[in-house]
Amino acid sequence: MTRPVTYDELNDLCRGIQESFTHLETRDAYGTDVESPHMAKWRRGEADDFAWLDWWLQMLRGHRAAGRTCRRARIVSEPLCDYQRWTLSHAHLFVDAGEDIRYLPRRGLTNLCLPGSGDFYVFDQRLVLFLHYAGTGTNASFEITEDPQVVHTCQQAFEAVWARAIRFRDYRPQ
Repeated sequence: MTRPVTYDELNDLCRGIQESFTHLETRDAYGTDVESPHMAKWRRGEADDFAWLDWWLQMLRGHRAAGRTCRRARIVSEPLCDYQRWTLSHAHLFVDAGEDIRYLPRRGLTNLCLPGSGDFYVFDQRLVLFLHYAGTGTNASFEITEDPQVVHTCQQAFEAVWARAIRFRDYRPQ
């Protein structure tokens, strides 16, 4: 059973982990209101001070200092679309702050089964938050569940992707 949650609750869950979170990203592009102006700057070749990411980077540093782990796996189509090239251009900020990020080219999924919802977080191996998107890439809703079977399925799916994925610093897109 799932229940809806808000964006603020997602952020609270990210901040409040006791041990870890994992995050699987399956879309090639996202259209968030927060990111769009910064991606537009990147397209124009303008510098970004990334102040809009300060709260997230500070949270990651705190988790790392406390011995908690944060991992993100991005499934990407190659050649990369502009959105993925943009996120790759500043992923080092997340990695330097303590989030381990890996990339799996979509062709590496041919014999993996993933939950049909697409993107999700697993928090402290006890709760899953599903992210649902509109066709435009904008977030449509969030849902969480503590169903042990769903948590286990999502953990297994994440770990299968993680095992095949390429570390950020080693990833060279085609």
